Amino acid sequence: MPMIRLTVPTGALTGQGRATVQRDLAAVLLRWEGAPDTAFFRAQAWSYLTELPEGAQVTAEDDAPRFLVEVTVPQGALSERRKAGLAREATATVLAAAGLSPAEAPRVWVLVNEQPDGTWGAGGSVVRYADLVALAKGRQADA
Repeated sequence: MPMIRLTVPTGALTGQGRATVQRDLAAVLLRWEGAPDTAFFRAQAWSYLTELPEGAQVTAEDDAPRFLVEVTVPQGALSERRKAGLAREATATVLAAAGLSPAEAPRVWVLVNEQPDGTWGAGGSVVRYADLVALAKGRQADA
């Protein structure tokens, strides 16, 4: 099951962006992962927003806000093409939520963490990628 975490300095998002960015990023992740657009899979796409206190994020150069998008998916869930699309669309989503132009894209980092098969547990059981694929195929038929 996918998980996405956005870390931002407090106040770096617009009011509207803060209200919508988590669901927007979860939808981006599900789309690039190829999951069915069903209530079940949307409920499994966990999205976290971590806001850092003022002064907790700087670079050696300046204090302009930077944005970190951390994505965790089962190993093998994303091809190189899908990772590139995810990084591109997640960056655009974060920039929009912060009211920034595409020229500010270098301020957004997207890290894709692939969880090795057999090391992800949910509901008290180990979840394997093959099980997720089978479940997705079954859920697509139900949609």
